[in-house]
Amino acid sequence: MTVELAQPGRRSVPIHVVDRASFAACSATLEPAARRWLETLGFSGAPDTHALLPGPDGSVASVWAGVASRAHPWALAALPKVLPPGRYRLGENGIDLDAGAAALSWDLGGYVFDLYRARRREPSTLVLPPSEAARRALVMATAIAATRDLVNTPAEHMGPAELAEAVRLAAGAHGAKFTQTVGDKLLAANFPAVHAVGRAATRAPRLLELTWGSPRHPKLTLVGKGVCFDSGGLDIKGADGMRLMKKDMGGAANALGLAQIVMALELPVRLQLLIPAVENAIAGNAYRPGDVIRTRKGLSVEIGNTDAEGRVILSDALAYGAESRPDLMIDLATLTGAARTALGAQLPALFCRKMPTARELVDLGLELGDPLWHMPLWRDYHPGIESEIADIVNTGRNAMAGAINAAIFLEDFVPDDLDWLHIDLYAWNDTARPGRPVGGEAQTLRTLFAWLERRYAGR
Repeated sequence: MTVELAQPGRRSVPIHVVDRASFAACSATLEPAARRWLETLGFSGAPDTHALLPGPDGSVASVWAGVASRAHPWALAALPKVLPPGRYRLGENGIDLDAGAAALSWDLGGYVFDLYRARRREPSTLVLPPSEAARRALVMATAIAATRDLVNTPAEHMGPAELAEAVRLAAGAHGAKFTQTVGDKLLAANFPAVHAVGRAATRAPRLLELTWGSPRHPKLTLVGKGVCFDSGGLDIKGADGMRLMKKDMGGAANALGLAQIVMALELPVRLQLLIPAVENAIAGNAYRPGDVIRTRKGLSVEIGNTDAEGRVILSDALAYGAESRPDLMIDLATLTGAARTALGAQLPALFCRKMPTARELVDLGLELGDPLWHMPLWRDYHPGIESEIADIVNTGRNAMAGAINAAIFLEDFVPDDLDWLHIDLYAWNDTARPGRPVGGEAQTLRTLFAWLERRYAGR
């Protein structure tokens, strides 16, 4: 346990949290020897830096830690794996650090994906006084860590069945109902697009569904793209493009993470989580470029490229989710390289029908340090995804506006009067930052939940 909610004892080492401005004032109150020691180390209160002050017996007497601000979500993330093992508490000098920021940043600062390799060392423990802010932050951190674990797990051990087990366990932990439709039963249940994409794999495709909450509450439907490995299908990817395709279920992992937060913090909604879970494989019965497949909504889709499979499986899930007329539907998907070309790894693309909603979400993401960026649902591009022999095609006419083309493809499966958000995310950190190691990542969960609380709980 990296964060312990209890009254800190004096045996824990104080961490004095400062920024550059407050450190200048605090250092003036230190003993001359301590002040000279910090000067010798070059500590100035810069974010993500720290300095240890020794006691008379040579042990660590205190830690000075620099932060960007009192509520910065990664304020202490650089510390848990580098401080000497032991128990720490927030000190009295410097900034009064927000309890939620302290809990979240410390817990995620200690995150390690250790399924295949033992940890080099256990992270240090931060002892915080019990508070609602700290408790909620640890709920967030737990969901984010679980999301990372799912994305980090190789496809050999995270196929459609294993993803289903993760959803089943989450349902059991929160008293939710879990069902799945597997293999050829997808055809009988009218999920033909999910079946078409996943039928070539030795591991059967499936549609996963979790439901939770009171039917009296507004219905919230979350949809996550669950392509557990994407070879590209018959339009096979190159080696570089295939290397990270274990993460192509990152949308499903993030949707499940958000669902876990909703359930753990008891948001007053009727929750439905839908995950079409497949492996896009190559075999004699694989779907082909030029094929026309049916979808649950009745629209026919020509396959322009088998590597644009995510939008195909999402079409059935979105159509099914819309049938029960939810108050809001959100889908999360590692959908297009075009979104990454436009915005890079750190900024998920937000597509939204309502401009005020988009602006609110972008502003909230910047405030919380969990950003996303608005891109347009530009319907004038729709002729570019219209087929000569079917209703629509799963690729545009050229490489331009690829993320928008994918979004307006999905929009065809969502009724015009339904409130809907589409988030095209990367679910991966290419470079390490404090609290965010290279590997699978949860993106937009804190922002989306904060926005959902405004909408449904009036917070």
